[in-house]
Amino acid sequence: MGAVGLFVFFLNKKNAFLAFFYLTENLLSFPGNIIGSGIFISPKGVLEHTGSVGLALIIWVLGGGVAALGSLCYAELGVTIPKSGGDYSYVTEIFGGLAGFLLLWSAVLIMYPTSLAVIALTFSNYVLQPVFPNCIPPYNASRILSMVCLLLLTWVNSSSVRWATRIQDIFTAGKLLALALIIIVGFIQIFKGNYEELTPSKAFNFWMTPSVGHLALAFLQGSFAFSGWNFLNYVTEELVDPRRNLPRAIFISIPLVTFVYTFTNIAYFTAMSPQELLSSNAVAVTFGEKLLGYFSWVMPVSVALSTFGGINGYLFTSSRLCFSGAREGHLPSLLAMIHVKHCTPIPALLVCCLATLIIMLVGDTYTLINYVSFINYLCYGVTIIGLIVLRWKKPKIFRPIKVNLLVPITYLAFWAFLLIFSLYSEPVVCGVGLIIILTGVPVFFLGIYWRNKPKCVNRLIESMTCWGQKLCFVVYPQGGVAEEEQAPSARSRRLASETTARK
Repeated sequence: MGAVGLFVFFLNKKNAFLAFFYLTENLLSFPGNIIGSGIFISPKGVLEHTGSVGLALIIWVLGGGVAALGSLCYAELGVTIPKSGGDYSYVTEIFGGLAGFLLLWSAVLIMYPTSLAVIALTFSNYVLQPVFPNCIPPYNASRILSMVCLLLLTWVNSSSVRWATRIQDIFTAGKLLALALIIIVGFIQIFKGNYEELTPSKAFNFWMTPSVGHLALAFLQGSFAFSGWNFLNYVTEELVDPRRNLPRAIFISIPLVTFVYTFTNIAYFTAMSPQELLSSNAVAVTFGEKLLGYFSWVMPVSVALSTFGGINGYLFTSSRLCFSGAREGHLPSLLAMIHVKHCTPIPALLVCCLATLIIMLVGDTYTLINYVSFINYLCYGVTIIGLIVLRWKKPKIFRPIKVNLLVPITYLAFWAFLLIFSLYSEPVVCGVGLIIILTGVPVFFLGIYWRNKPKCVNRLIESMTCWGQKLCFVVYPQGGVAEEEQAPSARSRRLASETTARK
C-alpha cells in the first residue's frame, strides 16, 4: 500500500492525503467493477467459436484492447457532458429524446434483465453442479433456483438499501478469491511443466475452421466479461483532476483486467483439454475437482458468492435506471416513486424482476449472452458515434479530455464488423433484439411525444398510477429522503458500479 500512496502523492502533490483515499476508493475499484461473474461463464463460449486454444487467448487480449478504446471515448463524453445517467444522458443530449428513449427502452427490456438472467442461471449452475457431477443440472431445478435467488434479492433491495450495500461488500470477495486461486494454481501447474495444451503446436491445432461470423460471436461471448468498462466515466464528477487521473485509471485497470482474464483462461488449460472445457457446464468447478482435491468445494462456493453479489448489483443499478428515466418523463411516473418507509424504488425493482423472470424462461445461457452483448455493442457504438457528432456540432465546447479521432474511428470500425457478422451468424437472436428496440418508436410517440391525449387516456393512466401507489405503498421522493437511500446519491452510484459482476 506504501507504493500506492507514493504514486498518489505524485498525482496530486498539493493534496496527497485526499488523493490517497480518492485513489483507493475510486481508482483501484475500477478493476473490481469490470471483473465479475462473466469470466466464469464466457471461456466456454469463446473457445467454442474460435476452434483452438491459441485463438481463444488472442480474443481475450483483443477484447481488452477494444474495451480500452471504448472507455477512452466514454471518458471524453463523461467530462464533456457531466451528467449522471451515462449512455442515456449522452445520447439524449446529442441526438434528442427519441434516441435517448430507445437506449433506455433497450436497457430496461433487454440489457439489464438479460444480464441478470445470465448471472442468475450461472449462480444456479455452480450451486447445482456438485450435486450433479456427471451430468448437466436439470432444467427445472436450475430455473427454479435462479428464480428463488432473484426473488430473494428483489425483496432485500426493496426492504433496505443498507442491506443491499452490505451484501455487495461481502459477496464481492467471492469472485476475487476464486480468480486468485485459479491463477495461482495455474502458475504452479506451469512451473511443474503441465502446459502441453499451451504449446504452439497444440494451441493452434484447430479442430474446426472458424469463419468470420464465428469470430464475431467469440468476441460477443468475451465482451460479456468486459462489460463493466463503460462504468469508468460514471464517477467523473467525483474524481480529483479527472483530466489526468481518469485516463490513468483506464490505463491501469483495463490491462490489469485483461491480464486476470487471460491468465485465468491459461490456468484452465493447464488442467483441462479443450474438449473437457467444452463439455463442462461449470468450468471453475471442473478445474477445482481436477487440481484442488479436498478443497475443490472452494470453487463452487466462491463463484456462487460472486454471482449472488452480481445479481444484487445489477438489480440495484437497473432499478435506479428505471427511476432516473421515470423522473425524466421517459417512463411511467409510478417508477419514480419510493416506499414510504424504506425509501426504496419498489415499482422499478418489480419491473426489473418481472422482465428478468420472463427472459430466464426463453433461452439458454450462451444464447442470452449473444443476445445481450449484441445490444450492448449496438448502444456503445451509437454513443461513440455521438462523440464524433458532438465534435462536429460543437467544436469549441470545453473538453477536459480529448482523445485522438483515430480512437473512436478504430472502435467504430471494429463495432461495424462485430454487428454485421454477428447479425449474419445469429440472425434470429440479434434480429429479435433489434425488433424489441424498434417497438420503442411507437411507444415514444404515443406515450411521450403526444402531449394532448384524450381525457379518458389520462384518467386511465392516473388510476393505474394510484392503484400502483396503494399496492406498493410508494410516494414521490421528497427532499427529506435519507441521504443513504437517495437514488442519485454518490453512495448509490458507487454501489451501482458493482454490477459487472456479470460478467
